[in-house]
Amino acid sequence: MSLKSVNDILIVLKKQPQWQEQPLQSLLQCWTEIVGVVVATHTRPLSIQRDVLRVATSSAAWAQNMTFGRQKLLVKLNEKLPSPLVDIRFSTAGWQQPPDQQQMESTVLPCEHPSYLGNLNSDRHDDTAATMNPNAAFGDWAKTIKVRSHGLPLCPQCHCPTPPGELQRWAVCAVCAAKQF
Repeated sequence: MSLKSVNDILIVLKKQPQWQEQPLQSLLQCWTEIVGVVVATHTRPLSIQRDVLRVATSSAAWAQNMTFGRQKLLVKLNEKLPSPLVDIRFSTAGWQQPPDQQQMESTVLPCEHPSYLGNLNSDRHDDTAATMNPNAAFGDWAKTIKVRSHGLPLCPQCHCPTPPGELQRWAVCAVCAAKQF
């Protein structure tokens, strides 16, 4: 048995396939740089098989758009990769947005909504008779609305009482803002 130096052993290990850098790993490192930030958020390289890169896209429209420009992309990628690619295939198959890029669906808490006026339920009285009679229920609702709207600023267009958050956000009430759209 001959003794070999650590350098000799490392050279032998580096030549083994499991120690060599995989083409997909080097591609993942430069993907955003090559395609750009916007495209990178809608695409993700999945695998390289038989020198064909498989890329998942967030939608069929992105897959089609990327397919049209795949030749230019192939040239850019082959400049950066150790072994050249033959083709690129884009598909929505395999697309799942990773947790770090997932956009959490923003749920607006009631207190964060521009129309929020505060917790006004504490001054409501529970009158079961008012809910039995439609006219009484309407009267109870109208009285509640009148109390809520007292002291609110007025919309500059329709002169209706408007929550301050709506005026701050749209400069008019929500109804007038909706008419503008």
